[in-house]
Order: sequence, then C-alpha cells, then structure tokens
Amino acid sequence: MRVLIAEDDDSVAAALTGVLERAGHRVARTARGGDVLLAHQRAELVMLDLGLEDTDGFEVLRRLRMVSEVPVLVVTARGDERSTVRALRLGADDYLVKPVRVRELLARMEVAVRRRPGPDRPEAVHAGPLEVELRARRASVDGAELPLTRTEFEVLAALAARVGAAVSREQILDEVWGDAYAASSRAFDVHLAQLRQKLPGGLITTIRGYGYRLEAG
Repeated sequence: MRVLIAEDDDSVAAALTGVLERAGHRVARTARGGDVLLAHQRAELVMLDLGLEDTDGFEVLRRLRMVSEVPVLVVTARGDERSTVRALRLGADDYLVKPVRVRELLARMEVAVRRRPGPDRPEAVHAGPLEVELRARRASVDGAELPLTRTEFEVLAALAARVGAAVSREQILDEVWGDAYAASSRAFDVHLAQLRQKLPGGLITTIRGYGYRLEAG
C-alpha cells in the first residue's frame, strides 16, 4: 500500500515509516499540510497528524475532502472528544491517539482501504424516495444526489444491502470498520447522526438493544 504520512515530529515519522515499511508498505512523508494537498493523488491512504508545520490538520482534512475520497487515518496526540468528533465529521475514516499499537494501526489501515461493496450485493437498492447505487457508490433522493462522505456511504450501504431487515450494530461495525474497531469509541454514532441528517426522516429506524433498519418505504 502507498501511504503518505503527514507528521511534523521527525522521530515519530521515522518510527511510523519503519513500522510500515517492515510490513511491506511504501511510505512517503511530509511535515506540511500543503504537501498533502499536492501529493495525495499518489497515495492509497493518508496518515494525518493534526499539528503540522504550516497549518492545522483539521484544515488539511477539510480541504482534502473537497477534492478526494482517499482514506484518511488521523494519528495524533489529541485524545479529547471534541477533536475526535470534529475530525470524523470532516471526513476522517478513523482516529487513533498516540502512542499507537502497531498491530492495531496496521489493522485500521487495512480496514480503511477495504471499504467496497462485496460481489454479492445488488447493483442498487430503493427505499421510498432513496436510491442507493452500491457499485456506483452513489445515493440520491428523488433524483438529487446526496453529499455523503466515504464513511457515511459505507454505513448506508451496510443497511441498504439488507433493506427492510434488522442489522445489528456489531454487523455494521464489523463491515465498515472491521474487528479492530469494534471496541472503539464514537465514530459510528457520529457518522450515523450525520447520515440521518442528510436522509429523509424515518428512513433509518433504531431497534433498541440491537441495531438499525433501513425501511423499504
């Protein structure tokens, strides 16, 4: 995998580079957010620190999401809830707090780049005014395309592939984030809340103590 590390601490960047290269990945590194916006096209995953030499990582993430859906894994020393939620809402695929465990880091990376519809999924699903084109990775309401982030679409796709059926929270976590993420924090709730705001009311039903259902309409 081609990984772009955006990290202003030389020692941290060197440690991450060593870990990734030993795992067989190809790594490029920058300490500047401006370089991320120039070089992301050559990366399959961006590993983003929130403190960079020239700008704040949140701004880099916001601008990157205007032009690209490349998976972004935030790796930062900021462990507060406000930073976590803000990064996820801006389109980060995942959020890790330093120091990170090597096996967890590698697992999160694999999951972030694995998010594509499986071969057994239908081409498209209809739920009332909503159409979800799973292979085209597009969703629309009454013909108007919805501005979904990468992860919002994956949550919707996990429900749409089983439209009308109850889907457990654990199933969605496993499909969208993978086993390594299942015990982690607030990402699912943040992305689900954002998705619900973009969909017509009542399409996603909460099943207390179990999970969710995308209503067939």
